[in-house]
Amino acid sequence: MNTAEVYRIDWLPGTDVLHGVCHCGAEHSAEDPVELWQWMLAHPDGHSPAPLQKGTAE
Repeated sequence: MNTAEVYRIDWLPGTDVLHGVCHCGAEHSAEDPVELWQWMLAHPDGHSPAPLQKGTAE
């Protein structure tokens, strides 16, 4: 099975803020796109996976 690492960056309209989601589920926001990419590519340093929502399976 091929497991792809997917990174997502969204722009928060009306702001200069970018919001990134790592393939592990960790989230981070920054105004500087370089800072955001450095954070993403540093995985797992500084990443804490997003907590599971009630009713989701591991």
